[in-house]
Amino acid sequence: MNTFLKGTKRKSSAVEDSSLIDDNESTDVKLAILSSLHTNISQEALLEALLAHDGSVQSASASLAEDRLASPKKKRNNAIGYQSSLRLFANKHPAGERPASPKKARSLSKKGTTLHLYDPEDVAEHTPCSIIHNFLPPDEANELLKEMLNESSSFDKITFKLFDNVVQSPHTSSFYVGTEAEINTQKHDYFYNGARLTDVRPITPQLLHVRPKVQEAVNREIQKRIRTHYPGGQKLKYQSPDPWLPNCAFVNCYNGPQESVGYHSDQLTYLGPRAVIGSLSLGVAREFRVRRIMPKDSDTSTMDDPDIEGQISIHLPHNSLLVMHAEMQEEWKHSIAPAQAIDPHPIAGNRRINVTYRHYKPSFHAKYTPRCKCGIPAILRVVQRKKENQGRYFWMCHGGNVPGKENCSFFQWGDFDDDGNPSWDKSRYKVAQKNNPENGLR
Repeated sequence: MNTFLKGTKRKSSAVEDSSLIDDNESTDVKLAILSSLHTNISQEALLEALLAHDGSVQSASASLAEDRLASPKKKRNNAIGYQSSLRLFANKHPAGERPASPKKARSLSKKGTTLHLYDPEDVAEHTPCSIIHNFLPPDEANELLKEMLNESSSFDKITFKLFDNVVQSPHTSSFYVGTEAEINTQKHDYFYNGARLTDVRPITPQLLHVRPKVQEAVNREIQKRIRTHYPGGQKLKYQSPDPWLPNCAFVNCYNGPQESVGYHSDQLTYLGPRAVIGSLSLGVAREFRVRRIMPKDSDTSTMDDPDIEGQISIHLPHNSLLVMHAEMQEEWKHSIAPAQAIDPHPIAGNRRINVTYRHYKPSFHAKYTPRCKCGIPAILRVVQRKKENQGRYFWMCHGGNVPGKENCSFFQWGDFDDDGNPSWDKSRYKVAQKNNPENGLR
C-alpha cells in the first residue's frame, strides 16, 4: 500500500506529533493516526472531524482534544479501531444492498485533496465504478499478461493535435477486433481524434478466451448498479436495456512509473450514450484517478474549479477488473497518474497492461453517424461544463485534432430515445445489417 501513499516513510514518532503528518496521506492512514491519538473516540466521530477540517490531521486532532476537555464527563468508548473500509460509515441495509431509491452518497473528497480507495464496496459507493479483485484464475491472468507484453513490444504512441501543438500520447496502445473484414472497416470507415487508425489487429487467443468472462461479469455488475445505485432501481435515461456485448478491445501499455494519461472522458461516438466499459488491469499496480465534472452556472463568466470536490484514487492491482458504469463518461473524468515509484511485477517488470473491452453498437457504425463538412464522421460529445444544456448530446467536427487540419463549423444536436437509440432511419439500418452484419469478437 505504501506505493500509493504520498510523502516519505514516516518515523514511528509521527503519531506522537500530529504536526508532522503529511495532509496528502490517504484517508485510511489519516484515520489510523487519529485513532492512535484519540483511542476513546469512535471512527465515525474521527471521520467527521477529518472532513470538517478539510483533511488536516493536525486541525482535526486539536479540535477533538478541545472537545474532550470541554466535555470531560462524556461517556468514553474504550474500543481501539482501524478503518479498513469506508463502508463502516455507511448506512446498513439487509444483504449489503441499498434501497430501491437510494440517496446520493456524500462526497468524502475535498478540494485539493486525494481520497484513496482500496475496498470494492467503497469504490462502488463513492465513484461511478465497481471493481473485482483477483478476477481471473492466476494462470489465466498470467497467460494473458504474457501475450499482451509480447504484443506491446510493437505498440505505438498515438499522434494528435492539442491546442495547435502536435503531441504524442504518453503511453502506447493498439486496437483489436474479431475478423479481417472488421480490421478493414476500422482502418477505412472509423475515425478517432479526426483520423483513421493504422494499427488495428486481429483478436488474440487469450483476449478471445477472456472475453466471455468479462462480458458475464460486466453485465452482472450493470444490473447490480441499477438495483443498488439508480433512482427507483431503474436504468438511467439513454442507457441501453440490452446486454453489454464487447466486440473490440483497446489495449494500453504503461511502461514505467512516468507513463500516464491525463484527465479525460472516453469517446462515445461508436459506443453511444451511457457507455459501459470493462477495464482489465495486468502487471504493475497503478492509481486510477477520477473526479466529478462540476458544471458552471450559465450566468457566470469564469469556469468552476474542476477540482472543487477533489479527486478519488482507486488502487488497480494485477488481475483486477474495473467496470466504468453508465454515468462515468458523461459526468466524470478519469486518468492514470504518474507515479514517483512502483513495485515491479514478477512477470511484467515495470509495465502495466490495460485491456479495455468495449461494445461498439451496430447502430452507431460510422456509415450511419452524421458526417461533417470535411466528409469524415462527426464525433459524439455531451455538454458537461455548462448547466445550460448539461447532459445534452451533440455531434461536431473533430478534424482539428489532426496535424495540418482545422475543424469545420459542423454542429448538430444528438437525438436519441430513452434507450439511447439514434433517430436515423431504422429501416435503412436494418437492411444494411441484414446484408452486412457486424462480426465483432466472435
